[in-house]
Amino acid sequence: MKSVLRDVLVIFISAVVIILLLQATIQTSPVIGSCMEDSLRREGQRLLISKLAYRLHEPGRGDVIVFYPPHKPDGAIPYIKRIIGLPGDTVEIRGGVVYVNGSPLDEPYVKSPPRYTVAELTVPENEYFVLGDNRPVADDSHNGWTVEREDIVGKAWLSIWPPSTWGLAPNYSFSE
Repeated sequence: MKSVLRDVLVIFISAVVIILLLQATIQTSPVIGSCMEDSLRREGQRLLISKLAYRLHEPGRGDVIVFYPPHKPDGAIPYIKRIIGLPGDTVEIRGGVVYVNGSPLDEPYVKSPPRYTVAELTVPENEYFVLGDNRPVADDSHNGWTVEREDIVGKAWLSIWPPSTWGLAPNYSFSE
């Protein structure tokens, strides 16, 4: 009887440890709205977010991230956007083209180019300039705010729902 009780206890403790490790390293996040179309194809799509990624390295240009928006109240639903400008970068948007450090970005993932302009600005230290891939409808950094490093939940890793969208998240590596 003692060995059965010990086995049950070991299984229970192992399950608790595994659950705690999973909660510390990953979470799911729903896609809400159309600001990331066509990269994220539909509202209700669910992504697996790596909370561990940015403990191992810094966020990069082209990463799709989940973060708490600075202009929303605590407890607001996290946003999903793409990092365009890193701390210290200059960003400008004119004529439907995004310029980072004076060079135009090649952005094959953009559904619709922006119809707005953003005067050249320097991204503050420890902050990131983010844009949605469906630029005309996105509430993003073109509205005058950036994302603090501490507000980033993690990096989009996998699309897990619905089954037709299974696969890696649409992160993009810029060649520099």
